[in-house]
Amino acid sequence: MIVRIMGEGQVKLDDGHLTELNKLDDELLREVESGDEQGFRRTLGSLLEAVRRLGTPLPDDSLEPSQLILPSPDASLEEVRDMLSDDGLIPG
Repeated sequence: MIVRIMGEGQVKLDDGHLTELNKLDDELLREVESGDEQGFRRTLGSLLEAVRRLGTPLPDDSLEPSQLILPSPDASLEEVRDMLSDDGLIPG
């Protein structure tokens, strides 16, 4: 799966890591829904760090179609709320 972090680039991520990422995504969804800004900041950072750690960066000149787009680390709670679906940022 190709994941884009807005403002950073793309990483190739093995689908086997989705379970771990979905746990963080579920937590992020709860924090956005409750308006927990501090928890949101912490969990968004953890989610993006996990994607960076588990994924393999693609070259900057690579233009692969992204199956998943994640917000930038400095995205606001409201911006992320607009990106969310019923499943959160990560489907499944």
